[in-house]
Amino acid sequence: MIWLPSLAITLFYIPNALDKLIHHNQTGKVVESSAVMITAGVYLLIGIALFIYQKTLLIGTIMLVLYMTLIVSIHMYKGKPAEIVMLILMVTIFAAYIRKPQLFHQKSD
Repeated sequence: MIWLPSLAITLFYIPNALDKLIHHNQTGKVVESSAVMITAGVYLLIGIALFIYQKTLLIGTIMLVLYMTLIVSIHMYKGKPAEIVMLILMVTIFAAYIRKPQLFHQKSD
C-alpha cells in the first residue's frame, strides 16, 4: 500500500521520459531543440530511478519536483492550465512522504 502512490507517479513519468527520447523532434514546445528534449528524457529517467530506490528517494524526489516546477512555470507562461501539473507535483511529494516520512521531519537535539 505504501508503494501505490509511487507506482502511479512512475507510470506517469516513464512514458513521458520515453516520449521525449523517442519523439524528440516535437514541434509546438517552448524549446524545439532535439538535444534539450533528449536531455529532459534522460534527466527524467535518472530521476525516476533515484526516486524508486529507497536510499536515493530524496535525490530522486528533488529531481522530479524541480522538473515539474519548471513545467508548471512553462504552462503558466504559455497560458495553459497548470492545475494537473501542480497536482502531479504534489502527488510526487506525497509519495515520497508516504514511503519515508522521516525525511520531512526536523531532527531536534
